[in-house]
Amino acid sequence: MRGIAPRILGERWGRWLLNLYPPLLFQRVRIVEIREGFRYCRVEVRRSILTRNLNGSTFGGAIFSAADPFYPVMYWQIFARRGCRVRVWLKSAAVDYLKPARSALSLEFRLDGEEIERAALALEREGRFTARYRTDAVDRHGEACATIETEVYLRLPRPAETDLWAF
Repeated sequence: MRGIAPRILGERWGRWLLNLYPPLLFQRVRIVEIREGFRYCRVEVRRSILTRNLNGSTFGGAIFSAADPFYPVMYWQIFARRGCRVRVWLKSAAVDYLKPARSALSLEFRLDGEEIERAALALEREGRFTARYRTDAVDRHGEACATIETEVYLRLPRPAETDLWAF
């Protein structure tokens, strides 16, 4: 297992694949930008007939979908670039809906070098790492319509695990 190199996606290719991923595509979640070796990602939730709820505002599930996969994908790709395979997923999340979203929403995800080094050190010492992040879903007027808190879990693969990867 250690002899198999982790799969590395280019930023452009990763953005393209994520934009075609059905749970994001049908929720009108669009990855606008990925840069800095997957240390930054900007996402937009577009308004459409598919994302409106009964009140005419953006459906909460679409907002949650926009926050769900990005920190795990970012960590996966950052460690792949270091030659390290990790298992990573969203362990938990909580959404606080602050006001109805009546325009497109923008969400930004960032990982700084210090946080990545903390993760690398924890993986080396303990074989696992957990971190919490807060992301705001901001409307076109710059007002937060929702705040999403996510907890990301990373661990090193166990020797008995088979090579099951999404891409």
